[in-house]
Formats: sequence, structure tokens, C-alpha cells
Amino acid sequence: MSAGGAGRLARTTGSWRAALRIARREARRARGRTALVLTMITIPVLALTFTAVSWRMSELTPGEQMDRQLGSADAELLWVSPHPITQSAWGDGWHTGGQESHGSVGATAEQVSALLPAGSRVVPLCRWAPFDARVGARIEDTTRARAVDLADPLGRGMARLHSGRAPAGPAEIAVSPAALRRLDVRPGGTVTSADGTRSWRVVGVAEYPDDLGAVVTLHPTAVGTEQDRSWLVDLPGGIDEELFRRLNAQGVLVRARTPAPSSGTVGAPTDGVSSMDVEGMSISVLVGGLGLLEVVLLVGPAFAVGVRRRRRDLALVAVAGGDDAHLRRIVLADGVVLGALGAAVGVALGVAAAFAGRPLVEQHVYGARFGAYRCWPEALAAIAAVAVLAGVLAALAPAWTAARQDVVAGLAGRRTAPAHRRRWLTAGLALTVGGAAVAAFGAARTAPAVVLAGIVLGELGLVFATPTLVGLLARLGRSLPLAPRIALRDASRNRSSTAPAISAVMAAVAGSVAIGVYLASDEARTAESYRPALPVGSVLVTGPGPAGPPALPRLAEAARAHLGAGPAVPLAAAGCRPDPELCVVSAVLPAERACPWTPDHRLSPAQQRRARADARCNTGPQGPFGGYFEVTVDDGRALPVLTGAAPVDVAAATAVLRAGGVVVTDPRYVVDGRAELRVTRTGPDRPTVAVTSTVAAYPLPTGLDQDRLLLSRPAAERLGLTVRPLGWAFTTDGVSAGDRQDRSAEDRQDRFVAAVRPLGAQVEFERGDRNAPQRPLLLLLAAAAGVITVGAAGAATGLAAAEGRADLSTLAAVGAGPGLRRLLSLCQSGVIAVLGSALGIVAGLGSASIILNALNRRYAGLWPVVEPYPFLVPWATLGVLVVVPLVAMLGAGLFTRSRLPVERRLD
Repeated sequence: MSAGGAGRLARTTGSWRAALRIARREARRARGRTALVLTMITIPVLALTFTAVSWRMSELTPGEQMDRQLGSADAELLWVSPHPITQSAWGDGWHTGGQESHGSVGATAEQVSALLPAGSRVVPLCRWAPFDARVGARIEDTTRARAVDLADPLGRGMARLHSGRAPAGPAEIAVSPAALRRLDVRPGGTVTSADGTRSWRVVGVAEYPDDLGAVVTLHPTAVGTEQDRSWLVDLPGGIDEELFRRLNAQGVLVRARTPAPSSGTVGAPTDGVSSMDVEGMSISVLVGGLGLLEVVLLVGPAFAVGVRRRRRDLALVAVAGGDDAHLRRIVLADGVVLGALGAAVGVALGVAAAFAGRPLVEQHVYGARFGAYRCWPEALAAIAAVAVLAGVLAALAPAWTAARQDVVAGLAGRRTAPAHRRRWLTAGLALTVGGAAVAAFGAARTAPAVVLAGIVLGELGLVFATPTLVGLLARLGRSLPLAPRIALRDASRNRSSTAPAISAVMAAVAGSVAIGVYLASDEARTAESYRPALPVGSVLVTGPGPAGPPALPRLAEAARAHLGAGPAVPLAAAGCRPDPELCVVSAVLPAERACPWTPDHRLSPAQQRRARADARCNTGPQGPFGGYFEVTVDDGRALPVLTGAAPVDVAAATAVLRAGGVVVTDPRYVVDGRAELRVTRTGPDRPTVAVTSTVAAYPLPTGLDQDRLLLSRPAAERLGLTVRPLGWAFTTDGVSAGDRQDRSAEDRQDRFVAAVRPLGAQVEFERGDRNAPQRPLLLLLAAAAGVITVGAAGAATGLAAAEGRADLSTLAAVGAGPGLRRLLSLCQSGVIAVLGSALGIVAGLGSASIILNALNRRYAGLWPVVEPYPFLVPWATLGVLVVVPLVAMLGAGLFTRSRLPVERRLD
């Protein structure tokens, strides 16, 4: 480096050193502003650090995974195939080299021990065991169960016993703390199976580290040998390469603490980052950029006010020979110091919160215990760097303003209103239009990352155009009363602090509105496309297996008691003989009524238009290509229960059935009163045979999701089918859980299921649309945007009040009343909250329309055609966002001191 270059570097370093010292001194002086900036930077840093550290602790090392999976055993063996296999290093994948293999191979302890060295010991383990229980008037069948001997040294390491002891026989169980609550039982209590044929005594409370949900531990003798099971192994020596290969050659998968030696790679290798990863990474970067922009906009006003309050000090620096670069560095040093301090505080608090809140996160978020206590240094360094970057970016605009201020005005303590610069408006409009174009291009290309990038550019354009918009509003406020006129004038004068606050509110509201519109539209689309499988109030009770349907007297009594059901209607099924033979009965769609395009066709826009106009391609509850038919033998009595059709249609269909015909719920299959039926027979060691026959048929459209084919008994006999009892159908008093708010209906259904489960019956209700409503999430989004709106408006109003003390003194001197200050604060808050919310709602609705259009264009290229997203505005969300500015204004008015100060003014 030359002498001149070294001298410039030394001067620059010294300038930054002095600027950092000034920034540190200023941070001590303006403690209120410093606390505000630190809070705004620390909170997101804390949240990101908490998330990063928690995620890092949740990621288990291979050793920790093996400790959790094997406990104190040396290995776990799973006999997966009768053929030799090639497994992955850690036993999480395998293949047979082209040989067919289905499921695990049943094996005894003696067979497994025969493959191991002498002195080895094995203990059976069933990770997924069947379990259901009766809890009060309902059946609990969602509790998971494992079968392992926790009293054995090999099984003891699988779980942690909180209290009691391990199950010692098939009549004892241990339960997790979550299962205690779900099964409504205490240690020492009894749990009864759903069918009432057996019971277990709770002898202990055991927790599995990989599943903190409701888990029951059974003794291995309580699980049949037909269940898939693995084996925990205690070896006299370590597992070596020869044992790995010998077990793999027998079709045994090995999971051990050491990886399988040179066992090959299972699965296709991937080179580089996949396109899905690139797209997901791009979206993550853009979302993170939006969060960074939000922090910058919230922090920026505080730096702008700091620059105005230090304009005399900065002018003295200029008089003493400081150039524009020195002034910019002094202000940017504020961002560096406060950003670094906020990063340090946020990272420290985030790590402490992650360690302290670890049990809660394990229980309620991940549902599993974490590994060792550890941080993620790379991620924490990146988070700290982003925090410092946010501080520098927030101070960037005030730094440029400070470098261009009038030195004489700064020495005199006078304020000069910023000049209107059209280039910012031009840049803002160009970015907004360009962002909309980019988003539209992304919608046409169905690229989510491009759509999001366009939305980000559009919001940046609105941010750049906001100062000019504030100036225009100030001109329009000349005809307003005193308080709002002063508020608009101050907003125009202090655009460097007002515009970022308005932009922060706009960004938060826009995001909330856009996500709210998407969620509301998605919920409406799901509700529109939902079709019930049974009519409301219909109940089907069947008894699969050779035992046949349950006896009617007890069944009918339970249906009357719990559901208010009417008389039972018998259901019959059609089958083939001999018994081992499998047959499928279906209707044949006439060729002239079949859609000419198959589901795997990707149609051009012109073909899609023709397909939509073709009646053959847009009919039927199962879509244009038909679906599976539920076949029932009936004489017309079950028609009202199964179809819910009108009485006139039921009477006509009953007449056809009693005349020996059939009823088809899809009218496309019936031509001139007749339908073609196909019976496909297959069986062990015999070829598949299909026989077709044409019978009289009646089309009975139902609008249900299930296609049904109802055969009369004579029609079934002509087709060579046998008829056997299947179950019973009831018409209830309208009990249905289709209304998600009707908890009493679900309780009555649960009591009925609990009553008939001991009879070996399976019950089918119409439960309705089970998707959870999005309203709580919409309100949560609106609340989050509201908090940001109130916070930004409050912070900017407080900064404006601190900056405008001289104006308030003038008002007090000319006789203004104390209530004027409250009214002025209310108006100042209203300018920020109302303008930011209005811009955010407009931007959010525009962004949502682009997003939904992108999704609809993506679906438009699919065939069959998918239901498009409607554009549905969540009025509850918008209502909250309209009320929030009023709350911010009232808060500003109530928490403002009404006494006006009387001070000497120097300007």
C-alpha cells in the first residue's frame, strides 16, 4: 500500500473511532430514545435467537438418535424381507435389489437368536401396537401404544419412569403423563378396552423421549405375534462388518450405534440444491427481507429525531472542518452502536430464554425431548450481523439528511423544512409499477418466489412515495381546524420520522390483509368443494368379517337412546362364490359419454376451454372420470337413508328395484333406462375374468361424494352373485356434526359408538367438513398488525411531541387551552395510523389478488380442472384494522399530559 493510501486509511479509521465514541456518548445522554431503539432491535433478535437455538437443540446427532432408539441395547433388528437386502448406513432405508417384499417377516426370538453370536440376548419391541379404550361415554382410539418390557435391562433405556414400575404382564400398562389426562385415569386405576372384553391396571408413568404425547406401554405378551415387531439385541462383543453382512443376507435390517460398513447408498443421490430447495430458500430470504425492512422502518424515526436534536452539534463539527463524510459517519455510528448493543442483548436474552423455556418448547411445540444443550454459533453470528445491518440501514437516511443540512440554520437552532424532491416520488412510482409487473410475471410463470419479489418491490415503492404523499396531505390540510392542521404540518416538516412510521404500519397491515384474504379464500374454496358421503342424519352400522352384522335388538336400543333413531333398515352386500374368490361389481360408463381426455393429459388453454364446455367432462360427484361404486343389495327400503333423495325419486327408483333392476346414483351410466354392469372375478392361482351384463336401471342423482350402485336381489342372482347381510341403516333425528359448533351432536355420536363397540360394529356418520375454521388465525394476524400499528403510531407520536415542545410553548403563550395538546397528539397519531392502515389495506388487497391469481393460473394448467380460489375479503380482519387507528388515537389522547409548557424559545 502506498503512503497516500495508508494515510487515507488511518484518517478513515480515526474518523470512525471518533464517530463511535460520539455515538456511545449520545446513547448515554438520550436514554429514552436509546431504550426505544434497543427495544425495537432486541425483540426480533431475541425471537430469532430463541428459534435458532431451540431448533439446534432439537436436531439430534446420530449418537443421540441411536441412544434414543436403542436405549441400552447394542442394536435393533427388523426382519424386513425373505431376500437379501442392502441397507443405508443408519438403517433408515433399504432395498432388495429388485426382489418383491411386502412388510416385515414374522419371526420368533429363537429364529433371531440363531443368527447372532453365542451369548446374545434379544427382547421383542413393537413400536406401533393396537390400542383403544373406553373413556366415559366415548371411545379413545387416538392414543399410541408400544409394547416393550421396560423391566428388562435392554428395554429400560427406552423410556423414563416418572413413578410406579414397568408392566409385568398382559393385564398391566404404563402410561405417559399426556395419556393420563387423555384416558382420565390415575396411577393404580383401571383402563377398559373399547369393546369391554379386557382391562388393564395402570402400574406406572413412563415417558418416551421421542414422543411426549399420549403413549401407552404394553407388556410384549399383550401383543399378538402378527404385529410388526423388531428386536433389541445385547451382543457379547461389538457388532462388526461380518455380522452386518450376515444379517443383511438374511433380510434383516440392522440399526446400530455405528454405521453399516460400505453398505451402499439407498435412494437416488442428489447433486447440489434441488429446485424446490432454491425456491424455498428464495422465499425465506424475501420474507426475512420484509422483516428487516419492518425493523428499519420502525427504528428510523428515532434516528431522524436524534439527528434533528443534535443539529447544532453536527453544525459545529462542520464548522470545525468536518466534511459530509464525517457527518454521515457520526450518524451511522449511532446505528452501529445501537445495532451491536441490541444484537448483544437480544442474542444473550434469546439464548437464556431458549435454555429456560426448553421444557415448554419440548412439550408443546416439538412433542419430543431435545438433545444436549448447545447453541448455533453460525446462525447467532448471522442474526447479530443482521441486527447491526438493521441499525445502519435505519440510520442511513438520517445520515444523508445530516450531511446536507444548512450549517448556519443548525448553529442558530432553526429547523428548515425538507425540500420536495420529485425523484423519490418518481422512484417510488417506478418501483410500485415494476413490482406489480414482476408479480404479474411470476403469476404467469407460477413462480412463488418471483411473485413475492414483486410484492416486496411494490411495497418498497410505496415506502419511497410516502414522504411526498405526506407533503401533499399537508397542503390539503390548510382548510382544517387548528389541531389537525398543525399535525399535518408537523408530519410534513418531520417527514424523515413520520414517513418511516407510516410505512411500517403499511407493511404490517398489508401483510396481515394479504394473508387474511388468502386464508379466507382457501376456507371458502374448501367449503365449496366439500360434498358429504351420507345424507345428514343417516347412520350405517356394519359388521365386517365372517361373524356378520351385530344383533339388531341391542343396536336399535342404543340408536334410539343416543341418536333418536327410527326403525332400522337392513343392508346387504353382494359377493362371489366360492368364498376365497374376490369379485368387483361396477357400472360401465358408455363410450359416447366418457370424457375424451384422460386425467394424465395436460391440456392446452384451447383444450381446457373445450373440456369445460363439454358436458361429459364436468359432471358426476367423482369427477368426469367416475369413481368407485359402493355396491348394496336392496329392495328400496334403504334408498332414503343412503341417498337422501326426494320422495318422488325414491318411489320411482323403488319401483325399478322391485321389478328386478338396479339404481345408479350417477346418471351418466344409464342410457334409455338400462345400464351395463361388469363383474370382475379373480382368485388364488386363477386368471382374472370379467363378465358384463345389461340390466334395467334408474338414474338417481344425489349430490353426495359417494357413488352407489344398488342391486335388486334378482339382478344380483342374474349376475351370479351371492347376497349376505352387511349391517343396518338408521335415520336419526338430524344428529350431525356437520356444524362445527354443535358439540352436543358429536357427544351423542361418541356415546353411540361407545355403546355399540362391544358388539363388534363399525359405525359410519356424516361428520361434515372437518377442516378447522380460520377465523382465530385471521384475528391473530389482525391483532399482530394492530400491535405494530399502535406501537409505531405511539413511538412516532412521542417523538413528535418531544420534537415539538417549542411549538407547544408558543401555543401556551398565545392562550391555547390544556385540551389542545391532547387533541394535537390525537391528530398526530391519527395521521400515522390512519394513513398507514389505509395504504396497507390497499397494498394488501392488491398483493392478495396477485397471489390468488398466481395460484389459480397454476391450477388452470392441471387436468382435471381444480376448483379455483375465490377472492374473499375477511371483513372481520378489516374491521379490526379499521378500529386499530381509533384505538391508537384515543391512546395518544389519553396518555398525553394536558398541561402546556411555557418555555423560552430561541428561534
